[in-house]
Amino acid sequence: MRIQREQVVAAAWTLLDEHGLEGLTMRVLAKALSIQAPSLYWHFPGKQALLDAMADTLVRDVARTLTPESPWEAVVRTVAEELRRAFLAHRDGARVYAGTIVVSEHTLRVSDTVIGALTRAGFDSRAAGWAAFTVLDYVLGFTIEEQGFTAQDAEAKEREGALRQLASARYPHAAGAVDAILDRDFERRFAFGLDLLVAGIRARLSTP
Repeated sequence: MRIQREQVVAAAWTLLDEHGLEGLTMRVLAKALSIQAPSLYWHFPGKQALLDAMADTLVRDVARTLTPESPWEAVVRTVAEELRRAFLAHRDGARVYAGTIVVSEHTLRVSDTVIGALTRAGFDSRAAGWAAFTVLDYVLGFTIEEQGFTAQDAEAKEREGALRQLASARYPHAAGAVDAILDRDFERRFAFGLDLLVAGIRARLSTP
């Protein structure tokens, strides 16, 4: 029976959750599906094409509750929060999405939702596009750091100790903020950063 594209993507997510992004290769994926490599390449010419398809499925449920009448701030906050949850749903989820321009249905729908809301609020197309991708970049960067932080091994404690020691010895401002830097309350940290972004967008919208 011919393997379906959806089966390939589902198997790729399973491998990603088990082995991480570096462990997801086309060879390993073909073996997991019990197919020959040519059958896999018929669907995806390379790993990047596969990652693009995975990125699209990752955000398929984002921004579904929003409408053209939704206020821009609600749109920005909802999309940012839902993107973070989507990225956290899989190991290295944010890294799958990062570093490429994915041209697909769900990714463009999410982008269009944010850009449209900001355009209606008063931005021109360039400002709306830049603001929308500033939000995306914040979510991606934050989540990549969050997933890396929570995946650290026992050596993390030693590195944290070294950070505290060096900061205390030479960098007083960093030393005063070291507990905040190492704080694992990612919900509050994400909300804080999102508040800053929203405030910046609001300030720019109010500038003639």
